[in-house]
Amino acid sequence: MFSINPNSGEPIYRQLTEQIKRMVAGGQLRAGDALPSVRELAAHYAVNPMTISKAYSLLEAEGILERQRGKPMTVAAQKQSKHSEQARLQQIMPQLEALATAAHQLQLSKQSVLFTLTELLDQTHDEP
Repeated sequence: MFSINPNSGEPIYRQLTEQIKRMVAGGQLRAGDALPSVRELAAHYAVNPMTISKAYSLLEAEGILERQRGKPMTVAAQKQSKHSEQARLQQIMPQLEALATAAHQLQLSKQSVLFTLTELLDQTHDEP
């Protein structure tokens, strides 16, 4: 369900929160959808349960997730404005800016970067 990379340099809780935000904004996770329990995710990714709990708590504080006692954490109802194309693009803007900076520093052509990005996007869409 999620893609956690412990060697990325980005804290795991942040990786998880950003992925959930994107999945909600992109419609992959909808209001009322239940998320895996803290224990399930911690065991699956072999991370400390407090890491998962921190991510869920931050998302709850932002109104993205909601907790109901004795039930799984669920996706909260979202405002429609968060689902616009522009709002979804804003979620990946830091990564796009970092990509643009790195490409410039490596003196890569715009065409080669766009071609490679298009290939990656096509591969991602082809995966089940």
